[in-house]
Amino acid sequence: MPDARCPMPHSLFPIPAMKTLEYLLKHNRTIRVIGFDDAPFRRGEGGKVAIAGIVCGLTRFEGMVWGEVQQDGWDATDAICQLLLGGKFLPQLHLLILDGIGFGGFNIVDLPLLHDRLNLPCVAVMRRQPDFAAIKEAMHRLPEPERRFEIMERAGRVWESEPFFFQACGEDPETIAATLQRLTDCGKVPEALRLAHLIGSAVILGESGSSA
Repeated sequence: MPDARCPMPHSLFPIPAMKTLEYLLKHNRTIRVIGFDDAPFRRGEGGKVAIAGIVCGLTRFEGMVWGEVQQDGWDATDAICQLLLGGKFLPQLHLLILDGIGFGGFNIVDLPLLHDRLNLPCVAVMRRQPDFAAIKEAMHRLPEPERRFEIMERAGRVWESEPFFFQACGEDPETIAATLQRLTDCGKVPEALRLAHLIGSAVILGESGSSA
């Protein structure tokens, strides 16, 4: 993976100083985040996969959006944007986090493009260091594997800050690491992602699964 970071926010769009993550952390203010995860699905069957986006003020649930993406498709970035652009939540948000970089299998989110379109720092959070060789091999079972891997590489370096691994666009990794700690109530997953996982499982399966 390239070592280059995604562009930093101050050169791309004017976030008022009072709204930056750095300011919110320093002054112990509420950070409003939306976390996206895909719901359970049967691999190899094609069709649509549901995604849940959970809005939290720090670790307090405040709202949600619900959409869908094509399994192993190309529409994950567009689907997230459609759920937020023009809606009530986007103007309130300080950060967007994803449970990994791919939804519905290998429907890869273009993290820099998502950041540019939403004017919002965007982060893909992972539980462990990705095995990119294995991922690339698995992608070769699908159409246009090189294109999929190229989109994944655009998210930049995987940063590690115990217990998180993440790729980030729109904010420096030190600030993101501190923010993820603030957004996590228990365990190793920010609360917005934990709730997205539980709610997605409950809607599709009729009951929530194990904690994310």
